[in-house]
Amino acid sequence: MTIRRVALIGLGTMGPGIAARLTRGGLDVVAFDVSQAAIERANAMLGVAAGVLDRLEIVAPESGEGTVKMAASIAEAVDGADLVIENVPENAEIKAETYREIEKHIGSDVIVATDTSGIPITKLQANISNPGRFVGMHWSNPPHIIPMIEVIAGEQTAPETVATIRDLIRSLGLLPVVVKKDVPGFVENRVLYALLREAVDLVERGVIEPEDIDTCVSWGIGYKIAVVGPMALLDMAGLDIYRSVSSFLNQDLANRNDVAPIVTEKTEAGRLGIKSGEGIYSYTPDRIAELQADRASKLIAVRRILEGRS
Repeated sequence: MTIRRVALIGLGTMGPGIAARLTRGGLDVVAFDVSQAAIERANAMLGVAAGVLDRLEIVAPESGEGTVKMAASIAEAVDGADLVIENVPENAEIKAETYREIEKHIGSDVIVATDTSGIPITKLQANISNPGRFVGMHWSNPPHIIPMIEVIAGEQTAPETVATIRDLIRSLGLLPVVVKKDVPGFVENRVLYALLREAVDLVERGVIEPEDIDTCVSWGIGYKIAVVGPMALLDMAGLDIYRSVSSFLNQDLANRNDVAPIVTEKTEAGRLGIKSGEGIYSYTPDRIAELQADRASKLIAVRRILEGRS
């Protein structure tokens, strides 16, 4: 099927970037959020995201750039949509309620995709009457800069639904990664959270300071992994080396099943990170703006290099 109109339900952190990237690809987007503050923030961020896309030299197709409109209700947002992308908070009950409302206003041929970061698709699609048209479409933050998108089928997702979303992503000049099994966290977040678990554990054990592990990962592991993926890295280092080191190191790596106290205690105290002004580090409004601009510039530069552009 051809997708021309997309409904985006829930704006949050990812919404503005997703909307900007879809419209730059020539699609019309109608968005809705229950929070007026989220809508106002999204309207302000759309121009910023468009500026980033300009710097990446991502141009609209010959048919022209799409439009973004803010709707007053879910019914208005999904009216005439070929694809609905759900981007509401990571809560299965909130998502289920959202699907029930969406289904009142769409036909059976409309694809419903979720941008969940890790809730199994099979669990979520149980809340929709046409599960064959339900699929995971997991964008990576910031979505207008990072081109990789995971596509995940639940147990009842039709193969043609996966193919349609995969082809849509390709048509936008982005990189679809089809996850073959519906596992919690999918692939990107499973790998990321394994790294974060070890990083948090090392800091909590007093092995290293937060600033130093950030330097270690960014300029060691991250610098390398950006160019050589983990499976290719095994070949580069040598499987014999990996076998030897992992034979003793795997026994000492963090394998806790709970959440580390350093995270739990800060969360309970309201120290959530940038959003609250303090987390592992402390942030002023000026520092937040500086970090966001600096990180966007560096991500743009890295992407251009990885794509073979100067």
